Amino acid sequence: MRITADELTDVATSILSHAGASRDVAAKVATRLVHANLTGHDSHGVGMVPAYVEGIQAGQLIPDAKIDVVKDKGPFLLVDGQHGFGHMIAEQAMDLAIERAKSSHFAVLSLRNSFHLGRLGDWGAMAADAGFICILYANVQSPRPLVAPFGGSDARFVTNPYCTAIPATSKNPMFLLDMATSTIAMGKARVAHLSGKAAPEGALINAAGEPTTDPAVMFDEPIGALTTFGQHKGFGLALLGDMLGGSFSGGGAYSPEREAPSRIFNNMMAILIDPDVFGLVDEFNEDLDKYTDWVKASPAAPGTSGVLFPGDPERRSAEDRLANGINVDAGTLAQLVETAKSVGVPRDALCGIVDGGGGSGG
Repeated sequence: MRITADELTDVATSILSHAGASRDVAAKVATRLVHANLTGHDSHGVGMVPAYVEGIQAGQLIPDAKIDVVKDKGPFLLVDGQHGFGHMIAEQAMDLAIERAKSSHFAVLSLRNSFHLGRLGDWGAMAADAGFICILYANVQSPRPLVAPFGGSDARFVTNPYCTAIPATSKNPMFLLDMATSTIAMGKARVAHLSGKAAPEGALINAAGEPTTDPAVMFDEPIGALTTFGQHKGFGLALLGDMLGGSFSGGGAYSPEREAPSRIFNNMMAILIDPDVFGLVDEFNEDLDKYTDWVKASPAAPGTSGVLFPGDPERRSAEDRLANGINVDAGTLAQLVETAKSVGVPRDALCGIVDGGGGSGG
């Protein structure tokens, strides 16, 4: 079913505000979630709303929480998220880091104890829009581990995303590399499971450690695991997420000894660098443009549309989905409707999704 971005934002806002968030906070979080849908990352979109509501109801997500600056030392900031909405907490923390980088040409932000941060790329893009190169490592504290280490047969950590963002030049858009260190994100396994589709080859193992394409192994006993992308390469990056995002911030690496939350919490390290710190930003941008042109000039491989840089697929998806609506699978819609009913959202606030309506048809 295709739904317009505005309709989907209204539905998510209504659900979150009825669950206990202020209307302003609910609208900001909903806008970020729908932006994830627009960019093609449905795993981090409105399908997360039921989990957020459960977090509020369990007292693990504090809707009006604000950041607490624990340490402030020159270009270094340690911030506690106070279990608030990650979309709000990360924005507040990144605002501080950006201001610090403006005065120091450099900043390191460690953020701990935030509820689900959403797409890590949002925070890289925020820094790049302000003119800074940004490198981010994050880890995940969740009810159970999800990802098997390379060479292992059961889950030991979570999807620990990584991101690098480089500001746009006058010729090319922002470079935005944002990826889970697992072959697929857990949210993508959820979307596949709800829509009755197979997972990609090599993305999952079952409880015996054998490869499978059935996403049910992540939801039904006996539980399997996600794999790391690129085998040992993704494994190495995943470890950095726990070590730099988790351990360094004081939020902790994943551990079975730590009291497991029933929902998703994140810790993050963000490194911001002024590309003009050496007074060479014009040369830097010129070289980036030449390099981009050279790489993209490679002839398209059979069955592809040619070379895309990180961020290009998201921009294409957003253009298409803004024009034609966001295709939300039936399973996600059913969960949204059920969650809306559970918190008392009026039927007329659901933009027709109960009856299979929606402004863009299809």
